[in-house]
Amino acid sequence: MASPSARYAEARKAGELPRDREARNRMRLELPARPTNLSLARAAVAAFAAQLPFTVEDLDDLKVALSEAVSNVILHAYPGGAAGDVIITAEIQGEDRFWVCVEDRGCGIADIAKAREPAYTTVPDRMGLGFALMENFMDQVQVESAPGKGTRVTMSKRVPNRMQGGTAVTNEPERPESTL
Repeated sequence: MASPSARYAEARKAGELPRDREARNRMRLELPARPTNLSLARAAVAAFAAQLPFTVEDLDDLKVALSEAVSNVILHAYPGGAAGDVIITAEIQGEDRFWVCVEDRGCGIADIAKAREPAYTTVPDRMGLGFALMENFMDQVQVESAPGKGTRVTMSKRVPNRMQGGTAVTNEPERPESTL
């Protein structure tokens, strides 16, 4: 799998991205996939996202979604305690769009659709709600995976327009087409 920044650069070169897709700022964090690094990942990404006018509640939602994605790497990507990293990249685009990508080079997911089902888990003492929580708290969630090559979860969140002419207004996020 090409890195998110390499895929982004290739798409920009090929003219596949609109001009407003240009990143205003970006960050990258690579950490060993250990439970002790979960709070660092949450804090770093939330501090980065705070450059946008998100509310505290928006940032809390983002931290929950990120925690679930990073926890999935810690719990599932490197079975048997194998060493491996979690790679987190984030971008701020324009004045209202935040993207975060969590990826690993672990064992991958054989059946993404099954893994995204609420309450599906391969770990008996877990609830299997990670993807459901990500989808609930973010505007978009995309999962790419290949067995033996790793997994990439890309999520986005748009800052809602809170007030416009004294009236509360929200932006409808761009959502992937439903398969229902």
